[in-house]
Amino acid sequence: MGIKEDIKSILAKEAITMKKLSEILTEQGKKTSYKSLSNKLKNKTIKFEDVRYILNILGYDIEFKKKV
Repeated sequence: MGIKEDIKSILAKEAITMKKLSEILTEQGKKTSYKSLSNKLKNKTIKFEDVRYILNILGYDIEFKKKV
């Protein structure tokens, strides 16, 4: 699964739309339109810091695990 699918899956679990997420990001001071967010995910150009910020808003964290 790619980052787009991961974020969309989390949004579905949390019952939040991409449009609502872009509104939340704008309210938090990270002015982001729905179109801009959608394009970043579609084109795989979203920054790691933005992903971390989005996940933090949604109550998720990124965890790194060493392969066994």
